Amino acid sequence: MKKAMLLLLICLTGVQVSQAQDKPRFQEDVQTIKHYDQMYAPPANPILFVGSSSIRKWEDLERTFASYEVMNRGIGGAKVNDIIFYLDDIVFPYHPREIVLYVGENDIPDGVPADTVLARTKNLIAGIRAKLPETPITYISIKPSPSRDKYRQTVQESNTLIKEFLKTQHKITWVDVYTPMLTKEGNSRPEIFQSDMLHLNKDGYKIWKKLIQPTLIK
Repeated sequence: MKKAMLLLLICLTGVQVSQAQDKPRFQEDVQTIKHYDQMYAPPANPILFVGSSSIRKWEDLERTFASYEVMNRGIGGAKVNDIIFYLDDIVFPYHPREIVLYVGENDIPDGVPADTVLARTKNLIAGIRAKLPETPITYISIKPSPSRDKYRQTVQESNTLIKEFLKTQHKITWVDVYTPMLTKEGNSRPEIFQSDMLHLNKDGYKIWKKLIQPTLIK
């Protein structure tokens, strides 16, 4: 019930805020989240799922991981720098015992090359580690969305660079969702996506659940 109300509030405010120069992207969405937190106290030390719309649209996240204390703070349309900008609003206040990240896919259609996606990801991890140096992080690879097939090479290159970088980091687990979401021939699987061929349907999230759950801590 609470989850449904939060999603409704976010939808009513819209995915993005005005492009006015004096108003940061997604400010209204974040203010909606803060307002919700005032109405309903967040759980203490949750497993925090944060990132872009693939997180936000996981509407049954709490039921999916019912045996864990999880919380969804995704922002639809967010890029890596947006999550960095709002760390003090949607990450640190919850004192998460674990963070599950999915972000970076929305950077690539802007023409951003893989090394820039990596650089932004490094900044994001550094931002988190500045205040949460020991908190375990699960990093979900960029997925192969059929609507973005033309960016496939950049997605693959980004995933490779980020995976190698994360091997050098403390308490970060890489979860490859890219490969399991392709056919044996390496083609996209439209049947696990919604009609927009960008967002996951229930079958797509079943794949994610199977891959992510072993990384979660009680």
